[in-house]
Amino acid sequence: MDNSPAQQPQDQPPAPMKKNEPTPAPVPAPGTDLAGELRAADADRERVADLLRDAYAEGRLTVDEHAERIEAAYNARTFGELEPLTRDLPSHPGPIRHNLTKPPLDAPAPAPQQQPSLPPARAESPTMLAVFGGAARKGRWRVGSHLKAVAVFGGVEIDLTDAVFESPEVVIEVIAVFGGVEIRVPENVTLQGSGAGIFGGFDVREQTSPDPYAPVVRIKGAAVFGGCEAKPKRGKKLKEWVRRQLEG
Repeated sequence: MDNSPAQQPQDQPPAPMKKNEPTPAPVPAPGTDLAGELRAADADRERVADLLRDAYAEGRLTVDEHAERIEAAYNARTFGELEPLTRDLPSHPGPIRHNLTKPPLDAPAPAPQQQPSLPPARAESPTMLAVFGGAARKGRWRVGSHLKAVAVFGGVEIDLTDAVFESPEVVIEVIAVFGGVEIRVPENVTLQGSGAGIFGGFDVREQTSPDPYAPVVRIKGAAVFGGCEAKPKRGKKLKEWVRRQLEG
């Protein structure tokens, strides 16, 4: 009996080696939302910051959470970075959708939408007081020539971006003692400040409107162991000019 190992055929070619072919890139599924990758504008960041301020005023966010999310909102570059900041809040607007396709050239133009009529402006007191608490005034309200804000161990928020100016000049007198006053104005009005900070801060980001007839907002007063901040709100412009009201 032949116990020698069987010889392998010498004329059989070796098996071909498989080449490392590159893995094809994944194809996005139809209808994938690409809005999260789009660049966010200053107005988008301000809108999210407004929602965060409202949530903080309602007690839904702590001081640290509010400060952390506000910083993230102003540093966000895309919509995908903005949306998670308000996802757990009742006022969350939902995912931001954008139409990334262009309509055909022969498509009919959309019918013009009728602008809804604005509600009448509210009449408010010329004095705002916050003692061991908070006071806020925003939305569509009538602002006269003089407004006084007093914050003692509390906070006052004044938003003039949607207000109806009844005077070409608005003087806001601020008194902040162990408290804070925050003022926002439209970006197309003139903002001036002449306050003092005593063991505190009095920060007014002054600007001059290119329109000589634009309303002027002057901030004066003092902050003692407290703070006052006044600055324009980017993306918000005053539409109801005092000049137009006077001419009408």
